[in-house]
Amino acid sequence: MKNKKTLVLGASTHTYRPVFKTIEKLVEKGHSVLAIGQHAGEVAGVKIRTKTIPLKNIDTVTLYLNPRNQRNYYNYIVEAQPKRVVFNPGTENPELYQLLELNNIKVDVACTLTLLVTNQY
Repeated sequence: MKNKKTLVLGASTHTYRPVFKTIEKLVEKGHSVLAIGQHAGEVAGVKIRTKTIPLKNIDTVTLYLNPRNQRNYYNYIVEAQPKRVVFNPGTENPELYQLLELNNIKVDVACTLTLLVTNQY
């Protein structure tokens, strides 16, 4: 299996949030994970940062932020030049889809956790 370096935007240490299980599953499947959230913490050995960090060789950005909260990250995501951005349920954002497509970044409207569990990640 190929390691897909993944940036999780909207990370949380709350065990009841889908993003928590997603980070656990990414780690379990052997992917490198970077996480940014509102509050610092740690999930499955992954440090959650509260500020953006320099990014290199990102395969996937998976979003767990509503469209309004995504705006602060538009340039950050585009500059990282990931191969794709996964819009999880509740994060759908046609404005960002357009920006990504203009920059040749694939838009994937899906559930990251489902993709991982069904080996489609």
